[in-house]
Amino acid sequence: MKKFIILFVLLLLGASGWSAWRLYCAEEPAQALKLYGNVDIRQVSLAFEQGGRLTDVLAEEGDLVEQGRLLARVDVTGLTLEADRLRAQIAAQEQNLLKMRRGNRPEEIARAEAALRTAEASLEQARRNDNRMASLRRGNSVSEQERENARTALRVAQGQRDEAAHALALLREGYRAEDIAMAAAQLDEAKAALAVLEHNISLGNLYAPTKACVTSRLLEPGDMASSATPVFLLSLTSPKWVRAYVTETQLGRIRSGMQADIFTDSFPEAVPGRVGYISPTAEFTPKSVQTEELRTSLLYEVRIVAEDGKDRLRLGMPVTVMVREEDVP
Repeated sequence: MKKFIILFVLLLLGASGWSAWRLYCAEEPAQALKLYGNVDIRQVSLAFEQGGRLTDVLAEEGDLVEQGRLLARVDVTGLTLEADRLRAQIAAQEQNLLKMRRGNRPEEIARAEAALRTAEASLEQARRNDNRMASLRRGNSVSEQERENARTALRVAQGQRDEAAHALALLREGYRAEDIAMAAAQLDEAKAALAVLEHNISLGNLYAPTKACVTSRLLEPGDMASSATPVFLLSLTSPKWVRAYVTETQLGRIRSGMQADIFTDSFPEAVPGRVGYISPTAEFTPKSVQTEELRTSLLYEVRIVAEDGKDRLRLGMPVTVMVREEDVP
């Protein structure tokens, strides 16, 4: 009976040891590299590129915003009015350039031709008067003053005829290529100025640069915004990664792509992840690592990208990472 009791106790102890060994192996595999770190904090201070008075603030703290969502607006009334004025100026310059390229109208040329014929008729009349006065002066029938007046009238008529001829030639020739090029350049300058204004108007809208969570709403409608005054503080939650550190002896046990389990004090279930980055450069131990044996060591930064589909990890949260060494690629 006594031997039977001793045998029973030994069997019971063996079964308990085997169960404890199975439980320990299930909870923490033998081949696992344990790291300690924090979920990396990545934030964006979102501000307008140019100043203005806030008219709308369209997001609240805690909102999850998608990339491209409109978050706030500033007053751009002055810029809009200036853009309207510039558009009207551009329209006038476009019509002027079109006129220069098409040349003068046939009616304008016909009017210049008529003016030339009139000037030629006046010149012919002045020439006849000059000849008559010259003949009368030889017979002393007119004074010298009258003779000079006829000569002057002839010279005036000749100048008017030449002026009309040049005006007709200019109309037929059209605008100079240099003048057309200058008008085109002025039009391009006005269009560029309008593009700058339209860009500045677009900067009056503040959009989410990426998918994020609104951590802080820092300004309200009516406040003056500027490039140095953030309107929102956004937390980037996708992707999430854990920043941890390994010693030089641990460095040989870890590779990019290895699978890992991320444990927190808040949830019993592990969050799956993988090793995404291993720093090629050693660095001194960061202040957040304060264990006695690591305080003066050189470490290597490791990033473990989390697959947090249930959104259990919070930025800055301390975590424990178990890297599965059997999953070395």
